Amino acid sequence: MGKTSDLTAVQKTIIDTLHKEGKAQKVIAKEAGCSQSSVSKHINRQAKGRKKCGRKKCTSSRDNRTLQRIVTTNPFKNVGEIHKEWTAAGVSASRTTTRRIMKDMGFRCRIPCVKPLLNKKQRKKRLAWAKDKKDWTDAEWSKVMFSDESKFCISFGNQGPRVWRKSGEAQNPRCMRSSVKFPPSVMVWGAMSSAGVGPLCFLRSRVNAAVYQEVLEHFMLPAADQLYGDADFTFQQDLAPAHSAKTTSTWFKDHGIPVLDWPANSPDLNPIENLWGIVKRRMQYARPNNAEELKTTVRATWALITPEQCHRLIESMPRRITAVIEAKGAPTKY
Repeated sequence: MGKTSDLTAVQKTIIDTLHKEGKAQKVIAKEAGCSQSSVSKHINRQAKGRKKCGRKKCTSSRDNRTLQRIVTTNPFKNVGEIHKEWTAAGVSASRTTTRRIMKDMGFRCRIPCVKPLLNKKQRKKRLAWAKDKKDWTDAEWSKVMFSDESKFCISFGNQGPRVWRKSGEAQNPRCMRSSVKFPPSVMVWGAMSSAGVGPLCFLRSRVNAAVYQEVLEHFMLPAADQLYGDADFTFQQDLAPAHSAKTTSTWFKDHGIPVLDWPANSPDLNPIENLWGIVKRRMQYARPNNAEELKTTVRATWALITPEQCHRLIESMPRRITAVIEAKGAPTKY
């Protein structure tokens, strides 16, 4: 004979059914194969009108709806601001209660995703571009070389390890991380295709049309030879001023390289953005001391990118395009 907590779902169903039929608890216990005390406790737990244990809640359902409305109206407020506005509405609750109820509602404090701001014209062009490319196959996308620039800093903001420390050790050098107001950084140009990644270029100055054409000459062309050999390919780039300059367009024509038309402010469509994210996450626990060590770390991490990873990212292009169409040109999760 098991305890009440050991009753199976079948036993509970038998007890409920026989109890509704007016059977005695002794008979029910025999039919269900458990003790009579277990039957009695189960029936009492199911009895209507039984008062709940514990302290009475200090807020009503109406108060909770008010809190939810405050949070959803401005989700960027901190707990203190939300609590102040909630109590100003006549609710008597502590800040801890405010945080707990928000957590019970499913709210979690997270770093917000950043998406480009698009105007109506840009959304319309993105939607038209996506509709034009929606029938492209994986084989067609594999012929596209995607490129982009990205900035790498010695300090990656709030990313990095936390520290285990005791009370009073906050200023202990062993428990502190060094930071500077303007941490050393490097700007990197890279390219990828479904076959893998090309060599990186560390940009030493502001990128204008002349500098960008040097990058194309000394890094993009070798990357094309490495990834495509003698096969034809199409080059992708965003609409940065150096990329869309007339002299740059002339350079592509002179070299016979077709350039993929690209909508403005569309990093969510470029799979190399995900590749930069992979590299930065892998570098999360690296601690280079200067720009040269940072470059070495970036090169080493970039070299670990496999062709399989690149191929999977290129295969996501149809899904990205579908997402843009469904969003009617608005930014997507990618």
